[in-house]
Amino acid sequence: MNISLAQAEKLIAVAKEKAIAIDTKMNIAVVDAGANLVAFVRMDGAWLGSLDISIKKAKTARFFDMNTGVVGSLSQPGGSLYNIEHSNGGLITFPGGVPIKNAAGDIIGAIGVSGSSVENDHTVAEAGALAI
Repeated sequence: MNISLAQAEKLIAVAKEKAIAIDTKMNIAVVDAGANLVAFVRMDGAWLGSLDISIKKAKTARFFDMNTGVVGSLSQPGGSLYNIEHSNGGLITFPGGVPIKNAAGDIIGAIGVSGSSVENDHTVAEAGALAI
C-alpha cells in the first residue's frame, strides 16, 4: 500500500498549519512506501539547506519504519546502529522523520520536516503523520 497524492497533500497542509502555529518555517517532504518522494513544500523563508534534510528524514523513517530520533539514539557510539547514517546515500538520524500508517496500521509512507529545532521538526512531522 502507498500513500496517495491527496493524502500526502493533506499531511503537508496539516504540518504547515502546525508550523505556522508554532511560528516557524519548514521544509516538509512526504515519501511513499518505497521511499519515493510524493509531495514537498518549502514554506516562504525556510532554510534552503533544510530541503535535502527533510527529504532524507522522510526516507530514513521509511527505510527503518521508525522515527528518525529513535534511529539516532541507536546510532550513537557503542550503539547497535553506529555509523548507519553513512548508508543508503546518507541518512538523517535526528528527530523530524515519522512513518505514516493507514487505519489498519500498515506503513504507507513517511514524512520528514526540517527548518527549526529538532523538537519543533518532530512536532510538525508528528502532526502531519497523524492527519491520516
